[in-house]
Amino acid sequence: MKLLEGKVVLITGGSRGIGKSIAEVMADHGADVAFTYRSSADQAKEVLNGIEQKGVKGAMFQSDASDFDAAEALVKAVIEQFGKIDILINNAGITKDTLMLRMTEDQWDAVINVNLKSVFNLTKHALRAMLRARSGSIINMSSVVGVFGNAGQANYAASKAGIIGFSKSIAKEVGSRGIRCNVIAPGFIETEMTAAMEDKAREGFESAIPLKRLGATEDISNACVYLGSDLSTYVTGQVLSVCGGLNM
Repeated sequence: MKLLEGKVVLITGGSRGIGKSIAEVMADHGADVAFTYRSSADQAKEVLNGIEQKGVKGAMFQSDASDFDAAEALVKAVIEQFGKIDILINNAGITKDTLMLRMTEDQWDAVINVNLKSVFNLTKHALRAMLRARSGSIINMSSVVGVFGNAGQANYAASKAGIIGFSKSIAKEVGSRGIRCNVIAPGFIETEMTAAMEDKAREGFESAIPLKRLGATEDISNACVYLGSDLSTYVTGQVLSVCGGLNM
């Protein structure tokens, strides 16, 4: 069953990792998919080809989500090409991990701008079209680190915690207009980054997870399908932790 047929989704950071999986699974469920990438056009083109092979419409945009004006131009371009935005998934994110005493202002600013300011940028610009349509689902990608913190990730944790507070506020602002805003908080997920971990470090992570395994990118994508589809029309302002029980 295709749960997203007729819907248009915009995903930031959709050329690799979790974003790529979200784009592919959304397309599997019948959504037309627009996604952004920062620098790797070849990777983005591969994702686009995969989307279009599923029989839906796709488009890739090189855009910096942390840039306010670029975000506005992106939303305008997506609406011009697709006619609307039903689902916005703010997925773009980076890490610059180090202990607080070693953290530079640039490391702090970069993470806050890409992870948190980008959510403000895209939400603000996409909301105009959603308000006119009196419909929409905004899904913001946080992290379990934003819930319980982590040493050496004060900048990342702050950005991801900020997303939670932001999303709950937006849910209250626009719920009466038929727009929902929710958060997904992934735990440790199998990506290119975790694949490079040493066995001992991986075993340490797995032992701390009640389900005793790292999550798959599809676990996050399936949660996006649920929150973007009509299965969740009475769900807003919530944080869905997809973490194998780590955040209990």
